[in-house]
This record gives sequence, structure tokens and C-alpha cells, in this order.
Amino acid sequence: MRIVRLLGPALLVLHLILRVTNQSIWTEVLLYNLIGIFVIISIALSPKVDFFVSKIAIILGIFAWVLGSLIASFSHYNFATNLLTSFGELMYLVFYPFIIVGSVRMIRGQTSYKRNEVLDSAIIGFGITTFGMAFILPQVLPDLTRNFWHVFYAIAYPLADLILLAIVFSLFFIRRFSLPSFLLVVGITVFVATDFLYLSLDNDALYSLGTLIDDGWLLGILVISESFWHADSQQKDTQPLITESRTPLLITAAVFFSATLLALNALQPNYLPRYIAFPAVMTVVLAFSRLATAINQSRHIGTERLLARTDELTGLPNRRRLISEIEEFVDKEGSLLLLDLDGFKPINDTYGHEIGDKVLKQVARRFDRALPHDAFLARLGGDEFGVLIEGLHESAIEIALALRATLSYPIHIENKEIQLGVSIGVAKNTGHADLLLRADTAMYKAKREGLGVCPL
Repeated sequence: MRIVRLLGPALLVLHLILRVTNQSIWTEVLLYNLIGIFVIISIALSPKVDFFVSKIAIILGIFAWVLGSLIASFSHYNFATNLLTSFGELMYLVFYPFIIVGSVRMIRGQTSYKRNEVLDSAIIGFGITTFGMAFILPQVLPDLTRNFWHVFYAIAYPLADLILLAIVFSLFFIRRFSLPSFLLVVGITVFVATDFLYLSLDNDALYSLGTLIDDGWLLGILVISESFWHADSQQKDTQPLITESRTPLLITAAVFFSATLLALNALQPNYLPRYIAFPAVMTVVLAFSRLATAINQSRHIGTERLLARTDELTGLPNRRRLISEIEEFVDKEGSLLLLDLDGFKPINDTYGHEIGDKVLKQVARRFDRALPHDAFLARLGGDEFGVLIEGLHESAIEIALALRATLSYPIHIENKEIQLGVSIGVAKNTGHADLLLRADTAMYKAKREGLGVCPL
């Protein structure tokens, strides 16, 4: 199989030598297109079995191009009818959709595209297309008074080239780097550059079959085939060429550039080609769609973060949120109160967890009403609560007594009268990291010794 891989480059070198020393019909018809056939065989026999769809699509694309090239060669030597020549032109055009599908699948690798990646790459891609259609396409467009089909294909090829180049570049830059993808992009770039050079020369009537420019297309598809012979080096620890922090800059540049060209086209209609309006408008529209997606995602993230730090039963902040608040409480004067309900377990055992949950909700409401507005109340889990209070330690002890008093009268639920108590540990903030531990120690001492409130 390695021999097949090397045959294509070897035949290209031979073709270059024969072209310089002994150019003939067989050099241009047989040997030139034989290289394309060996490229197809090389891709088919490559070890990349995990890119089956990509291989099939690119093989079909290159096959269509080789068929078009073969017909064009025969047409040059007057061996093809006009109908066959038109079919060959069509095959050149068929090359692009297959190459686009294969390239997208190969650059993607084994991971799927996320919605944001699709939008980002589309914005960047349309931005690149806008630039190409504004400044590159006019240089290669034919005389529009020529034959209709000649004009059609002469416009279709550079448009397809721009779209292909924009897609592979935008996807390649936002994905993690891999050697196969890099070689694929290089091969496509060489192919497209050759196309633009050919179109420019053809418009000036300077192109002729059998010149060195023809080998640019072969070099491009040879590099594409080489990408299938390398292991996928895309690792989780590798970074995209354009990181997430830089992607917004590229998107901003694409949107700004497209919007500027739209404004310029509106103010001076004949200054730029009118057809740039489509990719420019698409760039701006997709940018707004990306903005809407980002806003929606930020809302979801905010909701998820809130739920992750909120007790589902009482709606109070949970233990995770309390610990986070304690970390920010280190330099403040104040105290931490830990509360553990007395007599709650028998309620669950006697009346069931549904009644127990309703009791906890009422207890949470009573505690919340008894606290000053700047106090931070959280449910730690089960029948435990925590309170962060700024101010003097003596004030915190008074608040603890007030909290204990809220349970001095019974709770009524579904015609049941339930009596509870609470043991409270009060720990003064000393600026050390042991505030929660000291409050927990004080609370268990209050519970064990029946103190009600135990300051520490």
C-alpha cells in the first residue's frame, strides 16, 4: 500500500520532467489523468477506516474532477463533442459538494459540532466569502458578453472555490489542531489558488493547456490524499488555532467588515459588486442569531448556577452557597450560627416525610422573619440551618435567642399540632478558616448539654 501512496508523487515528478523535455498528447491525456486515478486509489487504500464517509465523499469528488479533466484533455485535442465537453465542465462543478462534505466530516473528527461552533464557523465563513467576492472575484470574472455557459461556469467555479475555502478555513481554525486536517486545508488551498490563477489567465487569453499551472491542481489533490495517511493527532490537550477567547475577535472583524461593505454598497451602489450583499447580510444575520443564542445560554447558566446553590425544598441557599459566603466573610466582623432542630426525627417517623417537609418550610419562614434583612440564612440539609450575621458577637447571641423563641409556640399542619425546639451554636468570626468547625462544635455542645444557645 505504501507503493501506491508514493506512485502519485512519483508520477507527478515524471510528468513535470516529460512536460519540459518531451510534451505530447500522451503526457497531457494519459499520464496527467493517471495521477488523479492513483490519488483515488491511494485514498481508498489509506488506513483511515474511521473516516469512511469523508473518504467516500472525497474519492467521489476527485473522481468527478478527474473525469472532467480527462474530457477537457480530449476536447483540447478535438477528440470530444460539444455535449461531452459540457458534461466535463459539469463534472468539475460536481467536485465541490463532495469535497465540502468530505472536508467537513474529516475536520470534525470523531466529535460532533456544537451549535455555537456551527454559528461561529458560519459567521467567519461568510465573512471570508464577503471579502473574496468583494476583492478577489472581480479579478477573475469573465467578459459577460461571451457564451452563456462559458460565463456560467466561469462564475460558478470561483464562487464554489470561495465557499469551499471559507468553510474549511473557518472550521479548521475553531477545531483542535490535527495533522490530517492541516494537510487537507493545505491541499484545498493549493487547488483553489491554482483555480484562481487559471481563471485570471484565461480571462486575459493567456492560458494554454500543458503549462506548469496544470500541475497545481494535481499537487493540491495529492496533498489532500496524503492527509488520509496520517494518524489523527487531535488530542484533548491541544488547543484550536483560534481559541475561544479569540473567536469573538474574528467574529467581530467579520461582522464589522461585512456591515461596512453593505453600508458602502448602499451609499455608492457602483463602487462594489452587488452580489456581495448576500454573504454580507448572512454574516450580520448569523451574528445576531449567535448573540441571541449566547443570551439564552447565559440565562440557562445563571439558572443552573442558582439551582446548584439553592435548597430545593425551602428555596433557601444551600450548604455550598453558605460555604462560599463564609469564604468571603473572613475579613468581616460577625458570627456564624448553626441551628439543629430538636425533636424533628420523631415527626418524620410518626407523620411521614411529607409532613416533615411542610414543617421544615414553616420553620424556614419563621427563621427568615426573625432575622435582620442583612443576615444570610441557609439550609445545610436535613434539619440543620446556618446563619451568617455581621456585627457584634453579643448581637448575634441575641438573634440566636430570638430564633429559638420562634419555635416556642407550636406549628399547625393538617390539624396536627407539632412542637419543636432548636439548639444553636454561635461562633465569633476570628478571621481563621475554622469558623464553620467552631460553630458546629458549639451547636453540638448546646444540643448535648441542653443549653439552647451556646456561644463560642
